[in-house]
Amino acid sequence: MPVKFIGYIGFNNSSEIHAGERKRALDLDYVRNALRAQEEGGFDRVLIPFGSNSPESQIVAAYGAALTTRLGFLVAHRPGFTQPTVAPRQLATLDQLSQGRVAVHIITGGADAEMARDGDIGPNKAERYTRTDEYLDVLRQEWTAEQPFDHEGRFYHIRQAISAVKPDNLPVFFGGTSAEAIDVAGRHADVYATWGETLAATRETIFRVRASAARYGRDPGFSLSLRPVVADTEEAAWKKAADIVEQVREARVAAGLPVSGHRPPNDGSRRLLDTATSLRQDVRLWTGVAQLTGAAGNSTGLVGTPEQVADAMLEYYRLGVDHFLIRGFDPLEDAKIYGRHLLPVVHEKVRAYDSLTQASVG
Repeated sequence: MPVKFIGYIGFNNSSEIHAGERKRALDLDYVRNALRAQEEGGFDRVLIPFGSNSPESQIVAAYGAALTTRLGFLVAHRPGFTQPTVAPRQLATLDQLSQGRVAVHIITGGADAEMARDGDIGPNKAERYTRTDEYLDVLRQEWTAEQPFDHEGRFYHIRQAISAVKPDNLPVFFGGTSAEAIDVAGRHADVYATWGETLAATRETIFRVRASAARYGRDPGFSLSLRPVVADTEEAAWKKAADIVEQVREARVAAGLPVSGHRPPNDGSRRLLDTATSLRQDVRLWTGVAQLTGAAGNSTGLVGTPEQVADAMLEYYRLGVDHFLIRGFDPLEDAKIYGRHLLPVVHEKVRAYDSLTQASVG
């Protein structure tokens, strides 16, 4: 199966090494340059993130689609703030305008304080996943219904909904490792997205999601999020990783942010923080930044030469991972490095592995 790469448009050319945590100010020059670098570098899509203080992801994706011809967009979207009949029309319109280059990443949300900033103070975590499940039921019906439909649910009450605009190709990405999240993923995810854990933990997660999806006759793909650190030699790469850890530490201390004693509010971050009990796992999995930040989002990486990192990524591919969402700590420059030196090597190794596997089966 082909492997796909997802990059990142984080609104500005900064990361945890600059301010201790991600900032969301919109820098148009960076957005334009990052779009160009990732399209020219062979990325299949770029993630446009969602947050309670972020620029609006769908608008940024529409802007990006107008400036590119091939690059796809993974639009982060949080259920609960837009009606489930409005969102599918917005996304289907974006799909049509971009000529099929859009996917949606459903972010249910696990931090109560972050959700409250947008006024979502009612449902608890389990209820939010129940709401997401219902939301996606309505969203998919809006995308497929040929006749007006009614919906009477716990969270949404809809009469005679129908959309004149339908998507041609709009995959649903979904993440979350709690029992509630895995159940919803089984029902709805075209691609299940998880963070970079050990091979053993990733194998377990893939097994759980596949078992959940099988109950609904579904077979999703899998996306793994990583922060690769590559250099010409292995020694230089680990030195680069150590420097990143110190930069993040200094930036967090200067900003008055904690570097230890973290208690993440969501299951995924807790799992990732458990992985970070050791600075280095498996052969190349690096958890230095996850330790400092409390595993706040995509914060683990693979360290080595492009050849070594590609070998490590191939091990995840052999488990069933067919998408890699990668971004660096120097966002624009790292995107260029990945496009020039990492993506071609991974593609070559995947092709060789697939050819060998097919030959052995034949």
